[in-house]
Amino acid sequence: MIVNAIGQDGLQHLYSLADIYHSDNIDKVSDELIDKYHISAGHFDNVAQAQYNIPTHWDIGKVYQRLIIDVCQHENKTPIHALIEVYNSWIADKIDDYNSSMYYENPSYLYASYQKGEAL
Repeated sequence: MIVNAIGQDGLQHLYSLADIYHSDNIDKVSDELIDKYHISAGHFDNVAQAQYNIPTHWDIGKVYQRLIIDVCQHENKTPIHALIEVYNSWIADKIDDYNSSMYYENPSYLYASYQKGEAL
């Protein structure tokens, strides 16, 4: 998992520079992070398995962003702790399954499901 490879300190560093990185080319930033954190290619391919329209990485990023913000606000967690927790939880597999509708669900439903530990 990428968030685990980068680690809490690395994520905190990236978070502190987010206002700079957001204006850089995403492919360039990705390549630099892959090199820096020695992230090897994996076998995860949810795009090949998708039967329907595939959301962009920006769209999925917004889904995760909203959920992470909700976790921060409702559970009094820092963004980095919430990010690591969300990406290591059961709901990440559901959001990343493009054959399901989980990534289309509204933010309050996602947070309530996340909190319950299962899709409602």
